[in-house]
Amino acid sequence: MKPRQHQPRKMDIGAFIDSETPLEGHSALADLARLAEGVPPEVPQDTVAPVQWSAQGRLVPQRVGEPQRWLDLSAHADLPWTCQRCLQPVTLPVDFERSIRFVADEALAAELDADMDDDVLVISRSFDLLDLVEDELIMASPLVPRHEECPQPPRMSVSDPGVDDESEEADTPDDGGGESGRKNPFAVLAQLKKGGPNGSSGDKS
Repeated sequence: MKPRQHQPRKMDIGAFIDSETPLEGHSALADLARLAEGVPPEVPQDTVAPVQWSAQGRLVPQRVGEPQRWLDLSAHADLPWTCQRCLQPVTLPVDFERSIRFVADEALAAELDADMDDDVLVISRSFDLLDLVEDELIMASPLVPRHEECPQPPRMSVSDPGVDDESEEADTPDDGGGESGRKNPFAVLAQLKKGGPNGSSGDKS
């Protein structure tokens, strides 16, 4: 008999787990819209390597009753970000490995979920596996992406090359009617560290 083909976007998750057959695939970032929202807009999504994922069902025998149904799920992605320290591009790996138990109904899922560290989900005949992969990758993504060692140090001081002119410009009163209408953020930070334009950083009025 020909093995049943499981479609990750509309899967009979119970039948898949019962088969205990491994399933692997890759998905373009453009197909994972919520995950793609974290990518800098200047990075073309078609230049990002596809997300690699794998899934396998597992039946755990019980002394009484039917075996427990578990899904072992993992994925890997190399995603582009903006380093929050030097503001330069940085590509970081995002990985996860999760085991998720599946049960027959919502009431049992809620009861078990309160007592277990692992997630508990309800069996569905039209389960979206890639939606779950996307959820887990989003949760595994760094809150503050940054290089381990920045390729160039952030310019945080007025003594750093190229900051002096911008700092002087920032010291000039600006009512928003100038040509750019913007201040350099590093120059503003340096000004605040010096005590602000009025010589005091503690006045919050």
